[in-house]
Amino acid sequence: MTHKRLPKTFTENIRVSAAACFGSKFEKEGPLGAYFDGFVKEEPDDGETWEKNESDMIKSTVTALLEKSRIPEKEVGLLLGGDLMNQCTSSAYGLEEFDIPYIGLYGACSTFVEGIMTGSMYIESNAVNSAIASASSHFCTAERQYRFPLFYGAFPQGTSQHTVTGCGAALIEKVGRNEKGVFVKSTLPGIVINRGITNAANMGAAMATAAADTILRHLESTNTTLSDYDLIATGDLGKIGLEMAKDLLKLQGFYDKKGIFTDCGTLIYDTERQDVSCGGSGCGCSAVTFCGYIYDKMSKGELKKVLLVGTGAMMSPQSLLQGLSIPAVAHLVEFEVRA
Repeated sequence: MTHKRLPKTFTENIRVSAAACFGSKFEKEGPLGAYFDGFVKEEPDDGETWEKNESDMIKSTVTALLEKSRIPEKEVGLLLGGDLMNQCTSSAYGLEEFDIPYIGLYGACSTFVEGIMTGSMYIESNAVNSAIASASSHFCTAERQYRFPLFYGAFPQGTSQHTVTGCGAALIEKVGRNEKGVFVKSTLPGIVINRGITNAANMGAAMATAAADTILRHLESTNTTLSDYDLIATGDLGKIGLEMAKDLLKLQGFYDKKGIFTDCGTLIYDTERQDVSCGGSGCGCSAVTFCGYIYDKMSKGELKKVLLVGTGAMMSPQSLLQGLSIPAVAHLVEFEVRA
């Protein structure tokens, strides 16, 4: 195993000092609805678009984050944001009013973890003292770009997932050694893996191997097991992809004995009651699940060691039309509570 493939353990104390998330009524009706800071209207006003609705949601989320944090906007060193739209336009329009240096990121549904990972490296290098990582998705904008117009009447397949309408944003900053809270302990970038799957309605299967590979590399290099953590959450594998990832880890001798390996796409919706097929997906899926539910549980000390594995299916409408199979990547961030 080469050095560049080892997890990056941070020497600086990088704390998640605040988090905020917004969603729509559909997410509010799910199991994690109580953890949202606010909700956007499902339909835009006359003359507006779904894309503007997503940008407004991003603006509301970052505004709420800044209000919850103790740091003035002018002191935030960097804002890293991304979404599913071409050229990350939802983020650019949503963040244009903030007087913070901005870097747009695209990692498909792994974008939030990519933002935490990149922001932490900026802080570790002393380039900035703080950064905001933001990621969003919107059911209507994603459906229009990646699949069919909403009024086309296409039916989801059994392996499909429902794109989360949501935005999550977290503030990370360098703090003193005696500070308490939720900290970024280490990160591990993923490796692009392509299993030859061409069905865009089966993204969980396309991403499962990448997720298992990143988790396996982390466990082996840190000499840990699944049981050493309180929660391991992939970004949006859904029910089928999650079981595939578990099976792949079992083949390498890693068993989920404590039942802590889960997926944000299966947490955010009630897959029995809500019509979401295998669960949730999208940039906003892991972002809102971490910034709402997971961060709350860690802040209360109910979870102390967490691995968040952002999973991304790196296809485009053009690659799908050309019949190409779907490459996937999974980035990992290790969080820990220091009391």
